[in-house]
Amino acid sequence: MRKYFKKILISLVAIGFVSPFILVGYFLTSYDYDISKLVEYKPELTSRIYDKDGKKIANIFKTKHRYYARFDEIPPRIIEALVAIEDTTFFEHPGINIDAIFRAAIKVIRAGKAVEGASTITQQLVKNVLLTREKKLSRKIKEAIYAIKIERALSKEQILECYLNEIYYGHGYYGIKTAADGYFHKDLKDLTLKEMAILVGLPKAPSTYAPTKNYDISMGRANRVIKRMHVLGWIDDTTYESALVENPEVFNETLTQNRAPFIVDEVARRFRDINISDLKTGGYEIYTTIDLRLQIAARESLSFAYAKSLKRIEKYKEKELKKLAKFQAIKNPTEDDIFELQDVNMTQLNGALVSLDSESGNILALVGSCDYKVSSYNRATQGRRQPGSAFKPFIYQVAIDLGFSGATELVDIAKTYAYEKDGEEMKWRPKNYEKNYKGLITLREALVHSRNLATINLVNDIGLYNLLRELKKFNIKHIPRDLSISLGTMSMSPLQLAEVYTAFSNYGVQVKTHLILSIDKDNQTIYKKKEISNITSIPTQSYIMTTILRDVVNRGTARRARVWGLELAAKTGTTNSNVDGWLAGYSPTITTVVWFGNDDNTPMYKRETGGKIAGPAFRSFYQKTLKLYPQIKRKFDVPAGITEVHIGKRIEYFSDISRPPRVEKNSDPEEELLW
Repeated sequence: MRKYFKKILISLVAIGFVSPFILVGYFLTSYDYDISKLVEYKPELTSRIYDKDGKKIANIFKTKHRYYARFDEIPPRIIEALVAIEDTTFFEHPGINIDAIFRAAIKVIRAGKAVEGASTITQQLVKNVLLTREKKLSRKIKEAIYAIKIERALSKEQILECYLNEIYYGHGYYGIKTAADGYFHKDLKDLTLKEMAILVGLPKAPSTYAPTKNYDISMGRANRVIKRMHVLGWIDDTTYESALVENPEVFNETLTQNRAPFIVDEVARRFRDINISDLKTGGYEIYTTIDLRLQIAARESLSFAYAKSLKRIEKYKEKELKKLAKFQAIKNPTEDDIFELQDVNMTQLNGALVSLDSESGNILALVGSCDYKVSSYNRATQGRRQPGSAFKPFIYQVAIDLGFSGATELVDIAKTYAYEKDGEEMKWRPKNYEKNYKGLITLREALVHSRNLATINLVNDIGLYNLLRELKKFNIKHIPRDLSISLGTMSMSPLQLAEVYTAFSNYGVQVKTHLILSIDKDNQTIYKKKEISNITSIPTQSYIMTTILRDVVNRGTARRARVWGLELAAKTGTTNSNVDGWLAGYSPTITTVVWFGNDDNTPMYKRETGGKIAGPAFRSFYQKTLKLYPQIKRKFDVPAGITEVHIGKRIEYFSDISRPPRVEKNSDPEEELLW
């Protein structure tokens, strides 16, 4: 009987000894342990967008917010802290720690449940990348096998690099570089020991130890990391004591940190244009031309003008309702008494603002609506509207280039033009906005006061064919080939209008606009902006135009755009029935275009002109710019070859091309022609 029990006991011991090997053998032969996902580790990475000064505008990612840190970027102290708290024998074991497994097993047997893990750093990496987090014996066996295979395929340094870039650190941060930037706004190399300890202590329970949620608990966990390093002799007493008492500042921010959504959207569109499809996963560093401070100024200025317009419209409506009440009280109204209330849909009103560096064409600010949360449609780049009188300076610049000057007299009288449309004879009777005529008016005054009839007659003087030929140098698309060109009836976006306006602001050199300065990936520059420009005029002739547009601001239709202490040149534009309101202009260094209108192309309120609705935004933007950059250039340079001549009470500007008149006339250009 004893021999029988002895045999049973020996058999059980033999089975107990052999079983683990059989079990491991089963798992080894039954599953395909593909470790290519770690051997060829290429996680999805966050792309970052910066302004021109290197300030972060936004993070762009698909599902996981992750920056990648190469092993040589990771400070040795982080490695020490990690190994100290997670896997002290990391550099000695083959992927699994047998001693730790036996210690954990004994504690499990004593407690009757899992009370201590035995996973190495390599096993933790396997669990996160190659396996699920289910608590089963089969998963633990697979985890161990995977870990051993990984250790044979990768060096310890490669394993640590994968681990520190893969692990979740709470608050939506994947990878230690992401967490350092998110929690502390620091690069890895700038972290203190306490900050490093906070980070390496997080993976055990990211939600519990996240410093944004449980600061004190997080500090306690970090102190345990520091104590462990001290016990191991890896830090001295002084370092240990100073680290324990440190309480780092922690930032609690959104993952995207999107400070300029219109810029982010536009960058995405431009990525598609240059055939890069992995913006959200490729880990690009995108350096833009945007000045974040001016971007904020532009957004605030546009909102300011929008709010002012809504208040004005409310007052207009109140006055009209009172007039309507008076009309309705009249028993037998005559034709003179008839009053019609204008129906204005204020919910459709919106605007856009774009500002450029005049010399380089770099976009400094770009706002596509009055409120991105209400409408993300970018009217600054995607909207196409008629510029109206804001286009007139191009016609006048052609005239100046051909020898006209500000003193050249134009005819400001009405004409009727006959033309044929669909076999039917039609008539066009253009009018001035003021509905009066000046007879003879100087070119300067015609543009300063935006006289439609004088402009149309100027086109006739130049010749439509000649004008169209000369306008080609401005690269303006879809120009109408008839007299309606005088009233700016083509369609343009605010950004396109700003680009062509650099022909004036940059002394006759039109520059291509840029939003992206460069794109880097894996420390390599894969895209860099190319300077593109074309000569449209010579400095003297361009400057003559600037002096006229300066008068438009000082005493013309753009008076609401004036800024004390800064020279500005600009032109307003108001299309038929007040559908669009524009103000396009520039300081000595910055070109800016503001547009307002209803999204459904219905008229704005009849009194909302370009100067009235867009002028306040333009003015506010330059006022804010002066506060931000008080050293900015404030006066236009006068190029060599310009001659100033006093004509009456005003100064006129001439050149070798635009010569002074031989005989001065004493006629008053403001005098109306009566007949």
